[in-house]
Amino acid sequence: MSKSPTAELPVVVIGAGPAGLAAAAHLIEYGLEPLVLEAGRAAGAAVREWSHVRLFSTWGELTDQAAEKLLAPTGWVKPDAATYPSGGGWAEQYLQPLADVLGERVRFGATVTGVSRTGRDRIVDADREGQPFVVHFATPDGDEERVFARAVIDASGTWTTPSPAGASGLPALGEKTAADRITYRVPDLKNPAIRARYAGKRTAVIGSGASAFTALATLADLAEAAPGTHAVWILRRGISGSTFGGGEADQLPARGALGLAAKAAVDNGHADAVTGFRTEAIDRTDDNRLVLIGEDGRRLDPVDEVIVLTGLRPDLSFLSEIRLGLDERLQAPTELAPLIDPNQHSCGTVYPHGHRELSHPEPGVYLVGMKSYGRAPTFLAMTGYEQVRSVAAAIAGDIEAADRVELTLPETGVCGGAGLFEQPAAEETSGEGCCAAPATLTIGAPASSGGC
Repeated sequence: MSKSPTAELPVVVIGAGPAGLAAAAHLIEYGLEPLVLEAGRAAGAAVREWSHVRLFSTWGELTDQAAEKLLAPTGWVKPDAATYPSGGGWAEQYLQPLADVLGERVRFGATVTGVSRTGRDRIVDADREGQPFVVHFATPDGDEERVFARAVIDASGTWTTPSPAGASGLPALGEKTAADRITYRVPDLKNPAIRARYAGKRTAVIGSGASAFTALATLADLAEAAPGTHAVWILRRGISGSTFGGGEADQLPARGALGLAAKAAVDNGHADAVTGFRTEAIDRTDDNRLVLIGEDGRRLDPVDEVIVLTGLRPDLSFLSEIRLGLDERLQAPTELAPLIDPNQHSCGTVYPHGHRELSHPEPGVYLVGMKSYGRAPTFLAMTGYEQVRSVAAAIAGDIEAADRVELTLPETGVCGGAGLFEQPAAEETSGEGCCAAPATLTIGAPASSGGC
């Protein structure tokens, strides 16, 4: 049987983050040649932007087995499996050494601008699957290049496209003009300049996930040292038993502790919670402070700064010529979406999944890692590693291995659907059932126990 005309081409992997580099390692195990295109100047460019944040997964859950095999001959030693690295530690102690081993298979400063089938836009059916993929990318000097590929694995993540403060999914009126007082990241309060921006100030934190918990906990720490520091926690829904995560029921203890630290910030008076508030506009006062205005007409007291942590969303712009099958709500692969949809998903637990759930109408293209979740939260590195193991096997034609499940994921300790709908507290579910959080959460974890 003759070889496919694309068989000698590389598999292009977009992104040199945890999932992308692991994908390259698994491809090499199958004798396939990866080419990793990374927009940043170093491995884990996005991870490095939250280098100050401590992860809630341990080192034992943050490295990929195929990657470890590549690293072993270099003398690389895996950090203590029971310890929790910061984002910076993850990048420097694992991701960069892995990229170094991959060598010229990783190309930095390569920003992908488009993916298509060679000579076929998304309309054309004729001999479509017989054509290789073509990937266009921009270089740091402004030139544009292209490379042909037998398959494309998009592990570019969602870090560069944070969701806005506006509850409609669009920026709130005035949000763009108030950009000098708004950040969409957890601030590094160990940096003196950034610390000065929030010390003694009143800061609104918009969001209800792990990143918001981290921001609240770090602002509470700052309040102990800088009187006048105060957070206003903006929640689109009410407070219920699941608001602070799974607590002691979370099988990732540091993730549970992070929610408890956020609860402590509220209980100790360092943060006030404003519930059922959906931001519609942001006004600037005469003294250059910001006023958040809700859809119901409420105007909150002025704040000095706003931290928007309302989730992330995928950038699909460079995939416009590829035939993707995406859920209309989450922008995640159609088969994966029901497993991760926070509107209906129970217990925060997603069973491991692979190439079948990640496939699209366009054979040979896969969205993996954070990007595979679209707008859904609670992605774990372990999930990404299992995804790319399966996808690499599928590309290599080893369907038996691709279909095999080789991972058990920890539960969050949070039950119930309607995870994104802004219900009043009285209407929310009790949380009783499969893995409900305890009715009373015990505070006892330091704010630095977890990360986002």
